[in-house]
Amino acid sequence: MVGPELLLLLLGALVVTSLARRLNWPAPLVLVAVGLVVSFIPGVPEFELDPHLILVLVLPPLLYSAALDSSYLNIRANLRPIGLLAVGLVLFTTFAVGVTAKLAFPDLPFAAALVLGAVVAPPDAVAAVAIGRKLGLQRRAMTLLVGESLINDATALTAFKVAVAATVGAAMHPLVGVGMFLLVTVGGIAVGLIVGVAVRFLRKRLCEGVLESALGLLVPFGAYLLAEEGPHLFSNKIQFSGVLAVVVAGLYVGHHSPRGTYTTRLQDAAVWRSVDVLLESFVFALIGLQVSAIISDVDLNASLLMGAGAVLLATILARFVWMYPATYIPMFLSKRMRERERWPHLGQVTVIAWAGMRGVVTLAAAAAIPEEVPGRGIILFCAFVVTVATLLLQGTTLPWLINKIGFEGDDVRKDALAEAQIQHRAAQAAVDRLDQEIADVPDHVADQLRSLAEHRGNAAWERLGRQEEESPAAAYRRLRRAMLSAERDEFIKARDAGEIDDEVLFRVLRELDLEEAALSRE
Repeated sequence: MVGPELLLLLLGALVVTSLARRLNWPAPLVLVAVGLVVSFIPGVPEFELDPHLILVLVLPPLLYSAALDSSYLNIRANLRPIGLLAVGLVLFTTFAVGVTAKLAFPDLPFAAALVLGAVVAPPDAVAAVAIGRKLGLQRRAMTLLVGESLINDATALTAFKVAVAATVGAAMHPLVGVGMFLLVTVGGIAVGLIVGVAVRFLRKRLCEGVLESALGLLVPFGAYLLAEEGPHLFSNKIQFSGVLAVVVAGLYVGHHSPRGTYTTRLQDAAVWRSVDVLLESFVFALIGLQVSAIISDVDLNASLLMGAGAVLLATILARFVWMYPATYIPMFLSKRMRERERWPHLGQVTVIAWAGMRGVVTLAAAAAIPEEVPGRGIILFCAFVVTVATLLLQGTTLPWLINKIGFEGDDVRKDALAEAQIQHRAAQAAVDRLDQEIADVPDHVADQLRSLAEHRGNAAWERLGRQEEESPAAAYRRLRRAMLSAERDEFIKARDAGEIDDEVLFRVLRELDLEEAALSRE
C-alpha cells in the first residue's frame, strides 16, 4: 500500500472525519462504517494491512501523543486499578478467549487459540475516550481508560509472542514466560526514562520552538526502535517493550513540558493534534477496508460465523467478569484502601467494562501471525469480527449508557474552585514580581499591569459563580512577561503539590502562552 492508493486513503479518511465532526457524529465509528461499505465497491484497490507499518510508524506516535496529554500524577495515583486492567485483564481475556476458541473450533490447537486470545485482548480506548470526554465522563474513569490503553498493548504483544512461539513448536516453561514479561517490561520502562531525560536535556539547550518540535516528532520512533532493536546489539534473545518505552518517554516529557518555553508548548499542541487526526483517521478507515480481503481468505460458513460470534461474546463478557471482582474485592479486603480511595461507582465500573472496543493493534497483531501457525485464517477472521463488532456495537451504545446512568460528577466545579484559588495566589505572585522588577517605569504602565493581574485573579472567581532606559511599551512587555512567569510557577507548584489536576494546568498554561505569544508579536 504505497503511492497514489495511500494518498487517496489518507485524503478520503480526512474528508469523512470532517463530515462526521460537522454532523457531530463519532468520527472513528463513521470511518469504520464507510470503510466497510467502500471495501465492497468494484474497482476499489485492496488495502493490505502491513503489521510492520502499523507497529513501527503508526502506533508509536499515537501512543506518544496520548502520553504527552496524560497526567502522570493521575496515572501514578491509579496505578493499581490501571495495572489490573492493563495486565490482569489482558491475561485473563487471553485465556478466556483461548478456551472459548478451542471449544468453538475443535481442530484449532490450544496454543493457536491462545494466540487469538492475545490478539483480541487489548482494547483501544481512542473512540471510548473521545465519547467519554464529550459526554463529561468522570476524570477517574477517563484516567483508567487512558492508562489502560497506554500499557495494555505491551502486555498483549508479549503474550502474543509467547503464544506464537508455543504454536510453532518453541516450547516455553511458564516461569520462562513470566521472566520474559518482566524483562520486556522493566527494559521498556528503563529505555523510556533514558529517552525522556535525554530529550528534556536537549530541549533545554535548543531554545527554539521549531527545533524542539522537530525533535519531539522523532522521539516516539527513537524510543520504540531503541527498545525493540537496541538490545539486539548485545544479544538476539533480548528485546524490550517498545510500546512501554514510548509511553514512559511521553509521560516524562509531558510532565516536564510546563517548565519549557511557551513557543514549544503552543507549537507541540498544534503539531500533535494534526498528527492525531491524520493517523486516527487512517487506522479506523483501514480497519473497515479490511473486510473484503479477510472474507475472501476464509471459507465463510455457518460454523465459522457461530465460532466468531462465540469469540466475540467471550471477549465482551471476559471484561465484565473481571471488572466487578477486581474492582470491589480489594476494597472489601483492605481497610486502608477503603480509607484512601472512594468507593467505586457501580455505573462507572459498568461504563468502563462496556468501553472495551478493539482497534488497529488487534488487526496488526493478527496480520503479523506467521503463515505456519495453524488456523491463521480463522484467527484473522475472528480478530476482524471482534474489532469491527465492538467498535460499532459498543461504540454506538456507549453514549446512551453514559447518559442513562447519569453521572453527577463534580470534576468541573472542583476544577473551577481550585483554579480560582490558585489564580488568586498567582495574581498576587505576579504583582509581587512586578514590584521586584519595576524600576524607572512610568506609573501608568505599572498601574495597567497591576490592574491586569487583578482582572485575571477575579476572572476565575467569576467563572465559578530596572536595567536600561526603555519605552513604556517595551517596559510593559518585559514586566508582563515576568508576571506571566510568576503565574506559571505558581500553577506548576500547585500541580506538583496535588492542588490542581494536570488538565487545569494545561488549560491555564495555554491561556498564559497565548498572551505571551501576543506580547512577542507586539
